[in-house]
Amino acid sequence: MRVQYRVVVGKKDELVDGPDDADVVITVPLADIQADGFDPAVAFMQGRVKSAGSTGQLFTLLRSGDVAAALSRLASRP
Repeated sequence: MRVQYRVVVGKKDELVDGPDDADVVITVPLADIQADGFDPAVAFMQGRVKSAGSTGQLFTLLRSGDVAAALSRLASRP
């Protein structure tokens, strides 16, 4: 499964990691990732994390912890 992560820094400013033809695209604002206690699964249920593609594949990624690790890594880029 190919995944693209998008961290929204500002209007028309995003940090992107992953292929353009990804099976699942996960988008989240940088401010949410930097908040204390950020949990991507909870944020998804609250509507703060958006996704495109298969929800089943998204839930598999959320359970594995891959989403949290990838978003944290992407958000820490200079």
